[in-house]
Amino acid sequence: QVRLLESGGGSVQAGGSLRLSCVRSALARSIDCLGWFRQVPGKEREGVASINIGVRDTYYSESVKGRFTISQANGKNTVYLDMNSLKLEDTAMYYCAARRGFCGMLYPDSYYTSWGQGTQVTVSS
Repeated sequence: QVRLLESGGGSVQAGGSLRLSCVRSALARSIDCLGWFRQVPGKEREGVASINIGVRDTYYSESVKGRFTISQANGKNTVYLDMNSLKLEDTAMYYCAARRGFCGMLYPDSYYTSWGQGTQVTVSS
């Protein structure tokens, strides 16, 4: 089982930026794909971005494409989600998730086997 920990959430004004981090165990070398999801009360989890570990090819939802960037830290067990031009509708709890096997698209939450505890992002006007 993989241990994941998110951080970097907070409150920001619309148009601002935040960097979220997902740190995984140094022993989790079997992970092939890591994704970022978000969820608001009363709605299902929404996939926003994913990355193939090592290969570093990435995938994004249409709602965040051009504003968010997912990346793998060089030489570290950390994946970032850089969020720019934040909008009110980006407010959510953000989670990172991991799975075995490469992802060739934005897979739904059911494809992932390990999850972090979440970090809250709140965008205000």
